[in-house]
Amino acid sequence: MKETWTKIENWLKTHAAPVYESLNEAASDEDFEELEDLINKKLPENFKTFYRIHNGQSPMSEGLIDGEELLCIKRIMEEWEVWKELDDKGVFDDSVSDADKGVREDWWNPFWIPITYDGSGNHYCLDLSPDEGGKKGQIIRIWHDSAERELIADSLEEWMNDYADELEEGSFVYSDEFGGVIDKENLQELEE
Repeated sequence: MKETWTKIENWLKTHAAPVYESLNEAASDEDFEELEDLINKKLPENFKTFYRIHNGQSPMSEGLIDGEELLCIKRIMEEWEVWKELDDKGVFDDSVSDADKGVREDWWNPFWIPITYDGSGNHYCLDLSPDEGGKKGQIIRIWHDSAERELIADSLEEWMNDYADELEEGSFVYSDEFGGVIDKENLQELEE
């Protein structure tokens, strides 16, 4: 994960200095314990390794992940609690998702840990409770107003390695107007 972060940092320093400056210092063991106590589940070691380098971004920063904020542990807990409160109220009782293979058909699951935020209630999540055929720690995409639940990568490490490679290959650009690092193709669509 260190090599992956180094690639991301180097790209940000050159192409997206404001996003680089928004990266937090390392998360502490106490941060991980607090999150684990909240979700009542142990976090994967690769998640801890990743967050021991940078504890996400400063809240409300320009997005690191295709225009989305990489959540710090505190913000992960806040976003998780929003979903948990809605679930506890029964808001999702009659809702079923359209899930990819290996992802539960829940609308929301307490073991889906939000790690990004797009400002509109949508997240990339660390899935600690996959369905049959899935892998614990896989990355999934959830939407607050759409049933789609997409499998993105088999692990946080795979997802971030791929992302770092895509940054270096020029698939992403920095856009002050559109909120940070954004997929070049998406930017062209937004500008049209």
